[in-house]
Amino acid sequence: MLRILTLSILATSKLASAHVVAWHPGMYCLGGNDTSVDDPNTNLAVNPLWDLPKSKWWFQADRGCDKAPPVDGVFLELPAGQNFTTELAHNRAQTTLSFNGQYAGEWPDGKDHPEDWSGTGTPPGCIQDDGAIHTNNQTMAGGTVFAISYQSDMSQVTMENLVVFSVLEHTPWKRIATYEVPADLPPCPDAGCICAWGWVPQGCGEPNMYMAGYKCKVTGSSSTKQLAQAQVPKYCANDTSECVGGAKQILVMNQADGNNVVAPDNDFVAYNEKWGFQNGAQNDIFM
Repeated sequence: MLRILTLSILATSKLASAHVVAWHPGMYCLGGNDTSVDDPNTNLAVNPLWDLPKSKWWFQADRGCDKAPPVDGVFLELPAGQNFTTELAHNRAQTTLSFNGQYAGEWPDGKDHPEDWSGTGTPPGCIQDDGAIHTNNQTMAGGTVFAISYQSDMSQVTMENLVVFSVLEHTPWKRIATYEVPADLPPCPDAGCICAWGWVPQGCGEPNMYMAGYKCKVTGSSSTKQLAQAQVPKYCANDTSECVGGAKQILVMNQADGNNVVAPDNDFVAYNEKWGFQNGAQNDIFM
């Protein structure tokens, strides 16, 4: 009876959570926005950001996630020069962080799909089986990123000191997502750093955006380098000399205020080479 009830709850939440976020114990809103309750079936952190003032979209303040940090002492650990793994899913229940992982599958929706999963039609249309990933196929997936600010207090994080340090092209796609860390990323303050996960879908559905927060810390580093100030990315598909090199901001679009980019004619905003983002660790972000 308990299993049937759980499956019923999960099915209901899946219908309401047609979006994706990078799940990790070090994230804000892991168990919802009430830190006195640990909800194993929450989808609050996956909901997209659309037409909001910056005071609301910044670290998902619209739903109180900015006030729901992880448990004290729990961080997203970033091993310098190596990589770390998160789980891209529509709901915490579809990860290994809930129900002993029994509903976690190879894909974000917990279902089975072919390796060459794509939308129907010629050329392939948008994938309808799972509109949450906003793509036609893996190649068209817009890319996701992690950014870091060397501030321990979220109120001190700004667009200029929040620097994209890792890009994972053609995601979100499968549940397991592994991101590379620059070898020279310096240690965080004793209280840790603040990180953000970002994604801007490349077509297929509402052109919204995503920004989730994490308490993070760099491990295995003795670097004394400092991050440069994050610059606004620039569309450069037609002229690579126009690309912004070095430290870059997350992409912000279609909000009531605080936007730093707009979609170019006949193309998309995305974390890819057209916007100056190379796949993997961003090794050019230092002063």
